[in-house]
Amino acid sequence: MTAADLAGKVVVITGAAGNLGRAVTAACARAGAALALLDRDEAGLAAAARLAATAPRALAVPADALDPAAMEGAAERVARELGRVDALCHLIGGFRMGDPVHATPPEVWRLMLDLNAGSLLNAVRAFVPRILAGGRGGKVVSVAAAAAARGAARMGAYSAAKAAAVRLTESLSAELRGAGVNVNCVLPTTMDTPQNRAAMPEADPRDWVAPEAVADVILFLCTDAARAVHGAAIPVSARA
Repeated sequence: MTAADLAGKVVVITGAAGNLGRAVTAACARAGAALALLDRDEAGLAAAARLAATAPRALAVPADALDPAAMEGAAERVARELGRVDALCHLIGGFRMGDPVHATPPEVWRLMLDLNAGSLLNAVRAFVPRILAGGRGGKVVSVAAAAAARGAARMGAYSAAKAAAVRLTESLSAELRGAGVNVNCVLPTTMDTPQNRAAMPEADPRDWVAPEAVADVILFLCTDAARAVHGAAIPVSARA
C-alpha cells in the first residue's frame, strides 16, 4: 500500500487500543487516512492516537461498543468533527473457552455473543447510516476468527459467536452492495500478542499470525483495490 491509498478518506477504528487496533491505526495512518479511534480503554486509546501522528487528522473518542447509545454518540461526534465516514473497521471481540456446550454458563454465552456479534451490530447501526449519507459508497471490515468455520471442543460459545459475525457480514454485504458499500471480514488464526504468549507459553508463536499482517489485509479491504470484494470471510493464517 502507498501513502496515498486512503488519502482523503475518513476511517473509523473500533477497538483501537488493542494489539490489532494499534496495528490497523498505524497502517491506515501511513496510507493517508484521517482517523476516528474508538475504545473504552482511555489510556490505551491515547497510546493508539500517538501512532496516528502521521495521519492528516486523528480523533480519539472514548466509547464502549457494547453500549448502543455510546456508539451513536460517537458516530455523531465523528460526523460532526471529521465531516463524514468512508470506512468502518470493527476490531472488537473476545475469547473464552473451557466449558463443554452442555455446561456453558449463560453469562459466558451472553458475553461471547455480545462481544463478537452484538458489538458489530452496535457499530454498524451507528456508522453505516453515516457512510450511506455521504453518497460515495464505503467499506465495512470486521474481525471474526478462523474458529467461525468449524466448532471445536470447549469452544462452542466462541465459535458460534464468531460464526454469527460472519453471517452478519454476509447479510450486510447483500443489503449494501447496491449502495456501493463493500462489507467483508477477516478470519485470523491465533495472533502473536503478548497476552497470547503469556497464556500459551508452550506454544510456538512462529505458527501464529502477526497483528501487522492482519492489519495489511484489513487495509487492503478499505481501499479501492478491494472494490470487487463483497461478503468475503478471508482467512489470515500465517506470519509473513
